[in-house]
Amino acid sequence: MASFPEYDQFDGIGLAELIRKGDISGREVCEEAIRRAESLNPKLNAIVTKTYDLARETEKFLRGDALFSGVPFLLKDAHHALKDVPMSCGSSLLKANTPRYDAEIVVRFKNAGLVILGKTNTPEFKLAYVTEPKAFGPTRNPWNLDYSCGGSSGGSAAAVAAGIVPFASATDEGGSIRVPASYCGLFGLKPSRGRNPVGPDFDEEWDGMSQSHVITRSVRDSAAMLDAVSGFENGAPYGIFTKERPFIEEVDTTPGKLRIAFFMRSAYGKNVHPECVRAVEKACALLGELGHEVVEAEPDFREEDAALCYNIIVMGNAAALVDKLIQLHGRSLVKRDLEVATFTMYRMGRSLHALDFVKAKRRWREFGTIMDRMLNRYDVVLTPTLGEPPVPVGSQQPCGADLFSMRIINSFVGRMMLTSRKLTCATLEKFVAGMMRGQMPFTFIANMTGQPAMSVPLHWTREGLPCGVQFIGRYGDEAKLLRLAGQLEKAQPWVGRKPPILP
Repeated sequence: MASFPEYDQFDGIGLAELIRKGDISGREVCEEAIRRAESLNPKLNAIVTKTYDLARETEKFLRGDALFSGVPFLLKDAHHALKDVPMSCGSSLLKANTPRYDAEIVVRFKNAGLVILGKTNTPEFKLAYVTEPKAFGPTRNPWNLDYSCGGSSGGSAAAVAAGIVPFASATDEGGSIRVPASYCGLFGLKPSRGRNPVGPDFDEEWDGMSQSHVITRSVRDSAAMLDAVSGFENGAPYGIFTKERPFIEEVDTTPGKLRIAFFMRSAYGKNVHPECVRAVEKACALLGELGHEVVEAEPDFREEDAALCYNIIVMGNAAALVDKLIQLHGRSLVKRDLEVATFTMYRMGRSLHALDFVKAKRRWREFGTIMDRMLNRYDVVLTPTLGEPPVPVGSQQPCGADLFSMRIINSFVGRMMLTSRKLTCATLEKFVAGMMRGQMPFTFIANMTGQPAMSVPLHWTREGLPCGVQFIGRYGDEAKLLRLAGQLEKAQPWVGRKPPILP
């Protein structure tokens, strides 16, 4: 079968149109995606489970009128369960875990006509901003293989940036769509809480911080996919008001003159990297040229305070997850197979009190009020996506004093130490500071508040690495973000840029 060298010149909508018009067959598109996956994945390590035979079989029986009929797709190997296909969540412990049914969002992906080629790499239980699980090894950035692709939806981002698929599924608990989108020069939208389905097994995962969507090259693919998968889900813990019109129509709609606030303040004892500053400055200049009013303004909270409250909830959820795994597999097997950082979060979560959890959730509500007030004064808030550009592979792994501290926490001595309330609080603050200082994300506040946010690829560093900027919108107002993203994409197109891994 002849190759299709123009494949990566089309986004998902473009490929679907070619298939629908008969310019190329769905089989040819599927085989080209598989050919690229086989050629590029050994360099990237983006795909950890292949479902090529399932994809070929699916393609034979597709409805031609589905939105993305015949378009190749990849699923993140966490949260997005595919019946009878292993889902490890990036953990050696769960490599044999095989879901008995599809997640609701996967049902909707299938109904949109997507052809699923496999599952993508993710850090263990999505608990890192880089994708380097011990179970599968690191996923590398197509723009420079020595660098990370970000996380936790890193395998998906790397596969999209490398042109294996036009888009791939992703989840976002603290930036896990936006961070890898920034690292890989892609568009990444985290929808509002309640917009997309989260069930049936994940319910209120991370207390509503976890949202699912896709990482894409084009804005219109993201908008069209949001139309395809969003909407009411039976039993969901959150709901949201309906959209006024299809999201795909927003992409070509002029946003009008927006009042945009930006900030890029230092946090966790670390200044924003000059390349990330340049990314925001360039974005501000472009926004000004497009007629928007751009002013510097900061929200009334400290990142350190928000990070502490964020991580208390994350650690509580991690503790509940690991406790369940211990019930299923036994303590010795779980401790042997889990990564040291995951087990440390379990230990910290077990040492916290219900009072800590409730107080942290109340602070979340205060952060939501602060951001809501800010977005009543401004239409959109602009920040760096991260406080630094992509980092080298391996640079974020615990080592030295941090690794020693984790091992102490995980030992019998640590368990005794954490019975002291004072020592627990001190250890928690030190642990959180170390975690956040490594990447200094500006993303997690939108997970706590439930607001939509997107990373837009408007800057590449002097070394040729992508460095995205983040826009946060009002709760439920993905439409305004998509209108702005569509305008930015037309003014400074990024879809045609190819990483060096591609010919």
